[in-house]
Amino acid sequence: MTHSIERPIGRLLKRGLDLLVATLGVVLLFLPYVLIAVAIKLDDRGPIFFRQERIGRQGRPFRVWKLRTMVVNAMSKGLGVTVSVDDDRITRVGHVLRSLGLDELPQLLNVLSGEMSLVGPRPTLSYQVEQYSRFQKRRLEAKPGITSLAVVSGRNALSWDDRIKLDVWYVDHWTLSLDLSILFRTLWKVLVTREGLYGEGGINDSFVPAPKDVEEKEPRA
Repeated sequence: MTHSIERPIGRLLKRGLDLLVATLGVVLLFLPYVLIAVAIKLDDRGPIFFRQERIGRQGRPFRVWKLRTMVVNAMSKGLGVTVSVDDDRITRVGHVLRSLGLDELPQLLNVLSGEMSLVGPRPTLSYQVEQYSRFQKRRLEAKPGITSLAVVSGRNALSWDDRIKLDVWYVDHWTLSLDLSILFRTLWKVLVTREGLYGEGGINDSFVPAPKDVEEKEPRA
């Protein structure tokens, strides 16, 4: 089956949108991010950026750009890769950046380099991919995105299983208008409602693979 996101015209349109918006974003956000960088440095003197290996399209690893919102070496402390709303590893500036989604915007650099797209399944960690079922691996058919259908549909309030089903639905039903809709819905979700930043009970659940003996189906449109 050939999905629209895999067709040459689809890739060309999507890449064009990525380059246009990412270039404008980098230019317009340059000065605000200089001020944010100063705030991060004044907060705890640690590095400005946090870079971590993630898994991209077709399973290729890359290093994602983020503004650092947690203490240095946070992944080796506390909840590890899991984060909670009252996590003492999050810095004072980090709480603000996370609540507004500003920590993710340096990924515009990943978009310009072609490693990511504006919209697509959120970049995942290698330990998660190692546990994917065949169905779940289909989310790797698209470039990872700064935002996604899962983000605007509930974010971390959704289970991993539901998020991945939405990712696969996106892969199979991609259109340029769908990307534009998700981008506009992201602004509302992140800046206005701020829903789903953390999971049930104020903690983001660790990845749990779907049962192998249960038939997995995509959500209905």
